[in-house]
Amino acid sequence: MRIKPRQHLLSMWQALARHSVHEGVWSWGEPDGYSSVADAERLLCLLYPATEIAAFRLDAPDTTQSDVAAALREVGDATDIPVKLVEVLGEFMERHRRGVTPTFGGGNLFASADPAWELTDEQREVDIVDSYSMSVSLCLATLGFLKVYRGKTGRQGVLDRIDALQHATSARLTAALVGLLRSFAVHAVDISSDEGRTLARLLGRNRYSDRQVVERFQRRFKSLRAQITESVALGLDADVRDELRNTNRLFECGWAWSVVRGAPEVPLEPESAHAVGVQPLGIAHSVPCLHFTVVALDGIIDLLSDHTLVLGLLTPEQQKLADGIRLRWEITQQYWSTVARFEDDAWPLEDIPWRTTVPQPESEYFSLTVVSIVVHDMMRRRTTDHDLSRLVRVMERLAERGRITGGTGRDDPAIGLHNPGVTMRLPGSEALGGAMTWVMSDFSTQLLKRSVQLCSLSPNTASEERLLKLAESALEHVWNRRIDQGEGAGLWDDVQAAHPESPGRTRKLSWSITERVAECMVAAHVLYGQSPIRSVQLSVPAREAISEAAHLLGREQVDHPAPGPRTSQGQWISGVEADLRRARALVDQQPGTALALALDVLTRLDTLARARSADWES
Repeated sequence: MRIKPRQHLLSMWQALARHSVHEGVWSWGEPDGYSSVADAERLLCLLYPATEIAAFRLDAPDTTQSDVAAALREVGDATDIPVKLVEVLGEFMERHRRGVTPTFGGGNLFASADPAWELTDEQREVDIVDSYSMSVSLCLATLGFLKVYRGKTGRQGVLDRIDALQHATSARLTAALVGLLRSFAVHAVDISSDEGRTLARLLGRNRYSDRQVVERFQRRFKSLRAQITESVALGLDADVRDELRNTNRLFECGWAWSVVRGAPEVPLEPESAHAVGVQPLGIAHSVPCLHFTVVALDGIIDLLSDHTLVLGLLTPEQQKLADGIRLRWEITQQYWSTVARFEDDAWPLEDIPWRTTVPQPESEYFSLTVVSIVVHDMMRRRTTDHDLSRLVRVMERLAERGRITGGTGRDDPAIGLHNPGVTMRLPGSEALGGAMTWVMSDFSTQLLKRSVQLCSLSPNTASEERLLKLAESALEHVWNRRIDQGEGAGLWDDVQAAHPESPGRTRKLSWSITERVAECMVAAHVLYGQSPIRSVQLSVPAREAISEAAHLLGREQVDHPAPGPRTSQGQWISGVEADLRRARALVDQQPGTALALALDVLTRLDTLARARSADWES
């Protein structure tokens, strides 16, 4: 199916409003669905498109477009919608704080590794990196929304609520940035350990000995290792620095699932420290997890965007925190992008499925998370056609192996990627009792998003066509998984609709999948907002056709009397001249369009020439 971001987003908004708003009152749902992650994801389904796409703006009621207002008519009219958003966002900030301290617990999204062990309230309240990242995106979108809406309303009661919401949002943003800083992990790996051997096999692909892998690793990561060990801003303790200085050690970096055990508190100004409240003790092992690394990178993209900079959404102290996060963001992208393409002739990424150093079953999901990091790096530094083509091949294989393209067999294990998803143990969580797990079921939406993002980077039409075909296949798979009746109708995720042999679920509605579909549509909007790829092959015939058309038009104007400008013949000539000027203006950026215009001018001139010839002969 074709990707139509406007229509798809409006359909989603209509379903979301129908589900969440009853007689003008926002319903958060049952208590067992309580989670700061899910609540943030639900609000981002609305606020992210509304702040990223001009046509979906809700902060200026006078300019709200009619189809947008119609999709949200359950909320109210164009004037009511921003007022309701201020109210609901205020409720979110209140729901997810303890005293003055913002909270980022995973809630019901946490599960127990032992079915016989029921998680305690303390375990469900543990901060999770997904919540930090989602809160960064939500808080930035909220601050941008409030910045505009403040100037569009004169109601004192609403202005007072805007002030209170702005203060609470800024405090939550600061706390989320602190959490991301304290969740960053650098893990030194001994080559003789199980983790070291796994990493060596991943990098060497059974072509090099462990010693050779270590030597190659030293060369490839010499400068990055020095940057990590010598950077005071990273805040690594002395033991980790000493281990990293040992060049016989391999290492990994990225984000753990929560605040790392022993992570020092981030110093803040007194006012910010009071607003943020207590910084929690860390329990996560200092081991990067690919899923949480990708989730963190997605939120950091919003933090470092031009939109955030232009609107001036960050306070000076938040900007300092963002600078520290930027350093970790750059280091992480450079590390994993290099690991993924460690050897030019045989990328580890091409060996599917990816093998993690953390004890975990092999899965295509982890290959896709590494693809996501490589895409992030390509968006920052661009890439070559050759690298892009190889990455597209990897994604096409992942789509096939994940049964997004191609059929499924009986008892196909690939369906488990989508339902129930990939389960990850959270190392360090056993300190609070039984070990906890986290389930990732966003394989299809992540593949869709990365395909669309790579489309926007593709420098040639061949790769773009392959990526667009892949994205359309992924969207069709995802769209088939919408819930068709009952709670959440029109939202996601009913895997059985796409895979009837998949096990049923009592609770289908997933704000995680729904929010990621919204992200994909925003990415598609960005793609279509760009200029089309300039075809070098079409430039030459376009210029030649323009030259021929200009010559024939000149001959027509020399050989025959000039018609009056108000005559039909004069208007015809003016139209031909206008199209020819348009073709000349577009030939450098849109040679295909320029060629079409020039060919149309040639056709019209030839028709005129044949008509004159027929008149002369008669």
